[in-house]
Order: sequence, then structure tokens, then C-alpha cells
Amino acid sequence: MPGPWRPASHVPPGSVPGGTPPATALRSTPPSMVLRHLMRALGPGGKDARHLTQDEAARAFDAILSGEYSPVLIASFLTSMRWKGVTAAELTGFAQAARNKATIPCEGVSGLVCVCPPQDGHEQTPPLDLAACLIAAAAGARVLLITDKGVPPRRGLTAASVLDSLGLSMTWDPTEAEDWIAKGRFATLSASGILPPLLGLREIRGEMGLRTPLSTVEKLLAPASAAVVLAAQSGPVLGSAAEVLQGLGHPRGIVVQGVDGGIIPSVRRRSRGLELDSGHLVPVIVEPEDFGLVCPAEPELPMFGPPEEGKGTGDNVALVDACGDMIRAVLDGEPGAARNASLLGASLILKASGRSLTLAEGVDASARAVDEGQVKALVDHLKHLGG
Repeated sequence: MPGPWRPASHVPPGSVPGGTPPATALRSTPPSMVLRHLMRALGPGGKDARHLTQDEAARAFDAILSGEYSPVLIASFLTSMRWKGVTAAELTGFAQAARNKATIPCEGVSGLVCVCPPQDGHEQTPPLDLAACLIAAAAGARVLLITDKGVPPRRGLTAASVLDSLGLSMTWDPTEAEDWIAKGRFATLSASGILPPLLGLREIRGEMGLRTPLSTVEKLLAPASAAVVLAAQSGPVLGSAAEVLQGLGHPRGIVVQGVDGGIIPSVRRRSRGLELDSGHLVPVIVEPEDFGLVCPAEPELPMFGPPEEGKGTGDNVALVDACGDMIRAVLDGEPGAARNASLLGASLILKASGRSLTLAEGVDASARAVDEGQVKALVDHLKHLGG
């Protein structure tokens, strides 16, 4: 199934093939008619479609979040965007509109890294982003993990699924997340707590059964002042993802095509990424062999039967418990593929934060944080905070 960034056809923004309405016409369109107007601009098919400008995309998503439109019209709009192909400018507009409606925490917090994995989780991969974030925080970074659980259509395994097994919590309150970051350098915050209208939109997406631009927007609810580690699906999407981070004003960031579209690099083969630093984009190649972390297989989950209709791997209690056991073993220093994958993920977070100049430095700092007991001490401290 295609990921949220689908390469867009080369249609100039604001062009008017087939007589579709020009971008300037949107300014005089009543708010209650914005989506209908833009549906005409998208066109009934590839021949007549044009891309939206960033301003049009922002107006569209603002309209969607207003609650004035029916689920049918919203689903039709999102489907049209998916099959047209979404541009970086459109995604930037969507994300900016979402941020304008959201309660964004930690604006201006020095050294903060927001880690943004896929919100609908994983089906065959353990959520080791939680281990990576805790390790990076123990190594000195300030880390805000934005996640959720039970998100359709996948309802997969996420960090939020396994927090309880570590004695930790996710908060839905952005202000509480700020407090946890200040006192413990780590917080897990619900994306729907940042932007409550996501709950209704996710119901629509669950009925559609498709990944849409919403899958990208919900990963971008981060303060513009923060560095970001952003997960991207496989395929030719890295450039678009990095352009979105640039357009949103982030000073630093890494977009990575990890295992199963997550932020955790592969321990079997190289993973590709792009780093944003001071406005410049630089390729990032994570080669596990370079750090002595290559393994013959990725971290494995126990075998279970397929989930029931309307459920996902994140609803399987036994599977969630197994993931919790795996993450505790990583934090205890147990060797193996899960540890190696978590160290690679933590090194990306440390590099994005600026605490490590190279991935090799990040791997070394991460290994020390585990082997010297710093991460276990951090987890104990977070338990007392409630985070």
C-alpha cells in the first residue's frame, strides 16, 4: 500500500487546466464552500487535476478541522489528494493549519528533539522507538515522543502500547508533557491530545481503509523550534519529507526510512535518510556494519494469528506484553538485534539534537547510557514523575 508521500505528477501549482478555478478565487469563497471549491480544483481525473498551493492546502485542512463538513466530503477530498499525489507544498500547508489549531508544547525548549513515528503503528515490528528515545534521553537529549495507540486503519503496535509494561505513562496534556521534559528530559504525548479533532478524522480514515495525507500530518505536530526525527515510508519520498520540515521552519531534523516505515534503522542492511541542518539537506546512510551492529535478522515478534475484524496487533495483549519484555531486555543491556536496532535509533536522535556530531559518536554514547545504568535510572526517575 503506498505511503503518505506519493510522488506527485508534474502539474504546476495554481495552473488552471480544464478550466479549474484559480488559486486566487479561494479568497472570496465562503468558509462553508472551501472544500467543494477545492474539489473542483483537484479535478475529476488526472487530466484536469492541478496541485493546490500551500495557502489553498492550509485553507482546506483548516476547513476540515472546523467540523463543518460531512465525513463523506472529507473522505472524498482526502482520497482525491491521495490519488493525485501530494506535493511538499500541500503537506506543508496541511501541517501548518493543523499546528495553528493545536496546542503545541515545548516551544523554544533548548535541545529538544521530537520523535515522530507512524501513528498507526507496526504490524510485524516491535516499537523500539520507545527504547531508542529513552536511551537518547539518558544520554542527555531532551526527547518528546509523539504517538498514540489504537489508530486506524492499522491499529498497530506503538510506543504507547507498551508504556504500561515499563511502569510509564503517556499524557494527553501538552502542559504536563512540558513539565515531564523539564524534570526528566523525556515525555510521551498523545497526538490527539495535541490536536483533538484528529479523533474524528481517524474514524473517517478507518472507514476508508486507506492511508491518506492525514498519516503524514499527524506526525508533524511538533514545535517549529525543535529538531525532528521523522519516519518516512519506503520509496522516493525523502526529498518531499525533508522539504516539509524546511517549510515548517525546523532548524534541524532527520527523515529516515526505517523498518516498516518507522524511525528505527535496519540491522540487516543500510537505511536511507536525509538530514536537515541550518537549511541544508545532506544524505544520511545508516550502515549497521559500520558500527558493529549488523545482525542476520531484524528483531522478531512472537507468532500470533491474524487479529479479529476491526482489531490490530496493538490490541493483542500477549503481543504487547512480549514487546514490553523485549524493550525491558534492551534497557537491561541484553545483547541482540533489538539492542542493536535501538542503539541505531538513539544515535539518530542524538545526532538530530546536536549532542553527537556523527552517528558513531551517537552509538557510543547510547551504548554507555545502557551499559552504565543511566537509562534504567532515568526510567526509575520517570516513574516517580508519572511519565
